[in-house]
Amino acid sequence: MRIGLDFDNTIVSYDALFYSVARERNMLPQELSISKLAVRDYLRSIGDEDAWTELQGYVYGARMDEAAIYPGVIDFLRWARSVKHDLAIISHKTKQPYRGAPYDLHASARAWIEKHLNEAGEALLPPSQVYFEVSKEAKLARILEFGCAVFIDDLPEILLAEAFPKNTSPVLFDPEGNHEGDSLPGITIVRTWDRFAHILTQ
Repeated sequence: MRIGLDFDNTIVSYDALFYSVARERNMLPQELSISKLAVRDYLRSIGDEDAWTELQGYVYGARMDEAAIYPGVIDFLRWARSVKHDLAIISHKTKQPYRGAPYDLHASARAWIEKHLNEAGEALLPPSQVYFEVSKEAKLARILEFGCAVFIDDLPEILLAEAFPKNTSPVLFDPEGNHEGDSLPGITIVRTWDRFAHILTQ
């Protein structure tokens, strides 16, 4: 089976890192919850969208190596490889930030993958099957081109897009339960990588 995996906020968790970096820069009140969305929402609430945009570029570029991996990802990759599933990371990521220093965001993400998604020095999925597309349209086209039977993403807007392939089963990764109760027809919702592996065996 060909399975497509989103990257940011699906494989990689940024909650602690965004909070830590924003606190380093004295951008937040201490009592704010440790969450990327909480950081974003706070900066937007005080009218500082530019600070949020620049913070994203800095975290995804200079501080990418500090980002955490979601629990269960490595076990999932080991299992998928053992049963001969064909995996690809397919992500929408600009080459450089919209604001701030011109970090190579693709290079930073690939370095993170090389370091974190391996076992005993061996990559858990082929580097040639890691795709960073510069637009959502290109991401959707790549999902189609790769022939994903299943695709997991944290964004309902991708899974519900008109261009999302009709023959690909959409799975929403929602670890915080933010979309419980939402009307998402045809989309399977999982909160853990263990659950994702489980539904693939049914």
